[in-house]
Order: sequence, then C-alpha cells, then structure tokens
Amino acid sequence: MPLNPLVIDRRNPVGLEKDMSAYPEGIIFPVDKPYRWTSSDVVRKIKYVLRNRFNTKNVKIGHAGTLDPLATGLLIICVGKACKLSEALQAERKEYIAEFTLGATTPSFDREHPIDALYPTSHIAEEDMRRAAQSFTSQTEQMPPAYSAKYVNGTRSYYLARNGEESELKPAAVKIYACELLGKDNPLVQTLERPSYGTDASHNTFVVKKRIASEENNPVIRYTENSLLTPDQIRSLPAATLRIECSKGTYIRSMARDFGAMLSSGAFMSALRRSASGGFRVEDALDIKEYFG
Repeated sequence: MPLNPLVIDRRNPVGLEKDMSAYPEGIIFPVDKPYRWTSSDVVRKIKYVLRNRFNTKNVKIGHAGTLDPLATGLLIICVGKACKLSEALQAERKEYIAEFTLGATTPSFDREHPIDALYPTSHIAEEDMRRAAQSFTSQTEQMPPAYSAKYVNGTRSYYLARNGEESELKPAAVKIYACELLGKDNPLVQTLERPSYGTDASHNTFVVKKRIASEENNPVIRYTENSLLTPDQIRSLPAATLRIECSKGTYIRSMARDFGAMLSSGAFMSALRRSASGGFRVEDALDIKEYFG
C-alpha cells in the first residue's frame, strides 16, 4: 500500500499532536525557505521543534531537494515514514522564478562570488530575451557549474574550484519543459530579497576582476583589479525575469550563463525562488517562523 502522510500547509494548518505515534505514515511540511537559510538550517529548526513537541530525540527528518542559501521558496520537509518518499518527491518537475542580471558574469554564475567581467548590453532587445528563453526547451544536456556539488574523482567540484583547481565536469542530461520571459525587471522579482552584492565584509562594493576576452564576437569591457562597482550600479544593469519548469538536477545558474552567451553578452543569476515542485506550490507553503516559532 502506498504511504499517505499528513500534509500540513497553509491549506491545512493543523496543530501538532504531542506524540509522533499520531502520524503512523509520517508528515510532509511544505516550507517557504527564507533567504540565507540553508536547507539544513530548515531541517535543524523543525527537528528541534518536533523533538520538544514529541518529547523524543528520535525524529527522522529530511528534505526533498536542496535550495541554495541565496534562493528562497518551496522546500519539502519529510518527517517519519514520509522520508521514504523523499527520492520520489525530488524526482518531480520543478518550477522556478529566476532573475538573470545581464552584462556581467561571476565565477559561480550567481551572487556567491564577485563579478569577474562586464559585457555590452545595448544590443539586446526584449524580443531577443524572449527567443533565448524559449530556446532552452530544446536543450537536453547541461554543463554543471564548477561551483557545484558534483563529484570529480571523489571530490566535490566546488571544493576544487575554491582551491583554484580545474575540474573536468561532464554534461548532464536535463529537461526544460517550459521557459518563458516574464519581463525585464519584472515586479515579481521584487518579492525576492535582493541583498547587497559581493563577498567582502562591508558588502558596500563589488570588485570587478580583470578578464581577457575569449571570443572576438563577445567583447569584454576590461577593468583593473581595483575597480569597484557599488550595489546600486550592479542593480542598474538590465535584468530578465524568467519562469522555468525543469527536471531534477537542472542548474538554474548554468541557464543564466547560457542565457548571457545566447545574447552575445554575459549573465549571472541574481535571484531565485522555487515556486513549485510536483503537486506542491509555494503559495501553500508554511512560513517557518510563523508556524514553528
């Protein structure tokens, strides 16, 4: 018989019983992950609450698909026997709302690292963005970012990248079911927290490192090692907001890199929100601070 765990969300915000035995088939909590929280932070928070509620240290808990700290949105938490469903839940189709900032690149394809080059954008029209977005639906393979959790000869790729070592990553099979341009600087992205950029302690400047152009038809505006851009200057760069439906294992950061290249420019992912996974949607997800305290 298939498991039928209790789903506690905004549509069914029931209070918790005082004993885990009340949930013989487990619990699923769809949670709206806050910005800068890791997926493990969410698991630890909920585990702490459940241990106290059920008065036991033995609470089996996990999540069905990691979200990076700089992303927000739907994170599915499985408790008890519901953990047996995590692999199947991870395999389901995902939907994201992503903002790609144009005219710049970073080594990690997102805000984790400073900009390493700026590119021209004046030639890019909205229709060009629309066509580039739609072209992703024909993609069947994707090159993962060097700053990813992929293993290379037994070592995480991000570990090699952070130590300045080359990693020989291989293309991975992916499926992009839909990719549409929602707009340039679309209001939807204003619901995503857009913090100050950069990795320096003050978070007031953004170092642009020197980079040499690799292609004649994709010129790079060169800056010296000490050039600085303020967060406001970064935010003044053009941006595209996309709705993406994709398979498990798709790196939205890699799509940002490819999106910039398609437009003869550069791009990095500046905001990401998971809006759906399988039959779960973020508008039904629990606010972790509101429900779990």
